[in-house]
Amino acid sequence: MHDLVIRGGTIVDGSGGKPYTGDVAIDGNRISLVGTVTAKGREEIDATGKIVTPGFVDIHTHYDGQATWDSEMGPSSWHGVTTVVMGNCGVGFAPAKPDKHEWLIGLMEGVEDIPGTALAEGMTWDWETFPQYMDALEKLPRTVDVGTHVPHGAVRAYVMGERGANNEAPTETDIAQMSKIVEEGLRAGALGFSTSRTILHKSVDGVLVPGTTATKEELLGIGRAMGRAGHGVFEMASDLKREWNEFEWMGDLSRETGMPVTFAALQSIAKELPLDEQISEMRAQNAKGANIVAQIALRGNGIVMAWRGTVHPFRLKPAWAEIAELPWAAQYAKLQDPAFRARMIAEESVYPETDVLPLLQVVTGGWFTQYEMDEGFNYEPTQSESIMARAAAAGVSGAEYAYDLLMRNDGAGFIYFPVLNYADGNLNFLESLQTSDDCVNSLSDGGAHCGTICDAASPTFMLEYWVRDRKQGRITLENAIKRQCRDTALLYGLEDRGLLAPGYLADVNVIDMDRIKLGKPWLAFDLPAGGKRLLQKAEGYVVTVKSGEVTFRDGVVQAARPGRVIRGPQSAELAMAAE
Repeated sequence: MHDLVIRGGTIVDGSGGKPYTGDVAIDGNRISLVGTVTAKGREEIDATGKIVTPGFVDIHTHYDGQATWDSEMGPSSWHGVTTVVMGNCGVGFAPAKPDKHEWLIGLMEGVEDIPGTALAEGMTWDWETFPQYMDALEKLPRTVDVGTHVPHGAVRAYVMGERGANNEAPTETDIAQMSKIVEEGLRAGALGFSTSRTILHKSVDGVLVPGTTATKEELLGIGRAMGRAGHGVFEMASDLKREWNEFEWMGDLSRETGMPVTFAALQSIAKELPLDEQISEMRAQNAKGANIVAQIALRGNGIVMAWRGTVHPFRLKPAWAEIAELPWAAQYAKLQDPAFRARMIAEESVYPETDVLPLLQVVTGGWFTQYEMDEGFNYEPTQSESIMARAAAAGVSGAEYAYDLLMRNDGAGFIYFPVLNYADGNLNFLESLQTSDDCVNSLSDGGAHCGTICDAASPTFMLEYWVRDRKQGRITLENAIKRQCRDTALLYGLEDRGLLAPGYLADVNVIDMDRIKLGKPWLAFDLPAGGKRLLQKAEGYVVTVKSGEVTFRDGVVQAARPGRVIRGPQSAELAMAAE
């Protein structure tokens, strides 16, 4: 007998090959047979009429704190994800000297909008070095495997103290020490190194992330640790300023070390290079022997605005400042007052001194680029669906419509603002990239932007919208699964997963494509210390299996916690030998 047999499903194996009907047998934590399985299983799952895929591999998350206390690892685990890579964008919690705990929390809160109170209460800080952090992660079994980068911000602060935190230039000795720490982390099992070079990433005190203005010498010096360790991915978020010549040094680093460099490729007002130019510059370097990979998002990176969220259009009004610190019940009572409503709508927003003023102005009044998140919301909205268009049809101003929209459902209404990765009212610019081997589907930011963004549901959006429902420019099912499973796994050297084949990890999804559907987002207050986070579930995931154990049935988490910490690149042969 086999431990588990999944029978009669449409197998989409992750290779990009055509789907076919068959069975999957699992023994222990590995797939033992794919095709026709005659022997019975101790447990059997009928997948007739369903698709059977590998578990999804999400390489851009920020569960660095949550992974130390939460075994369920939602919301990513709710969307078929069985492997996450965290520590992206240069922020994380190791290495960490005891006097830097609060500072690192403030850095993560500012950059990734994870409540600092939740991080302070949830983490035990039983580590200082990066290898000790990896050991601490081992203590908690989870529904998913976790891998991580060594983050630039933490390394800089550990080596340089206040000089590093304030983006002062390092000495040659500083660079050598930082590179040594990164090498130590890689040899302990880190999958790469990450950095941030965007003005959108700041601490809660408004200070740029350490490393934002790092020179080519610093980045190359640290990145050479990957060459010495023999593995690693250099991950980066950047504004891609022309004078920085980012692609030149990325190419040099990749060619010298033989390792991949990956960056967040977005259509963004914060980037000097349009997306097509980013891709062109990347390909020019790759043509000269580099291995640079673009991480792309499949939908607009949208701020979800709500009264109780981190951002809403009235946040900079003097009237809001009067009630901002009140408990929600008191806020809601004031918001229901017609006189208060009229005053707040009439007031001008008061803008702080900032280098992102144009963005704030669009947040507080860009009604043509903001959309009502109603039932069955369209994540590729047109101008006719904008708040301005709906306000005009209702005979009211954009501000009036937005205010009343936020008041719906007892003050739990949502406004969607696709601030990044949305162009000309559609997502057409992403179509050609879906068949490009130098791009991977990514940028879910799972675990982060708790009060502003809800993109951990990206794998479900891919299936529901890009594969099934989009009227034109759809992705084939086999290509979509390959991109979310095998391609993401291989970028990080995780050769033991992302395929349904004998010897590979038994990470499997059984999905009802007819029922696959994103639920409506909601704002929960379930993090430690009552911290808030935007969540979004999905219908249609019949079963998720991690390392041979069922972790979810019909969206309900089960008792099994087979997820472990990934230490370095993995091969299918190593997985078989371990078993």
